[in-house]
Amino acid sequence: MAYDMENVIENIDFSMTMEDMPLTNEDKNRLRDCLNGKVDVDKILQEVIKKHTFVEI
Repeated sequence: MAYDMENVIENIDFSMTMEDMPLTNEDKNRLRDCLNGKVDVDKILQEVIKKHTFVEI
C-alpha cells in the first residue's frame, strides 16, 4: 500500500510539475494524510481554498 500511495503522489507531482506548480513537501505530506484517512479531505480542501483565495478589503 505504501508503494501505491507514493506512486499516486509521484504521479500527481509529475502532473503538477508539467503545469509549473510542483508539489511542496507540505503538499505531499497533506496528500499522504488524506490517502491514509488521517484527515478529512473536505476539511483540507477548505483550508487550501481559504489559504489561496484572494479577498479584497
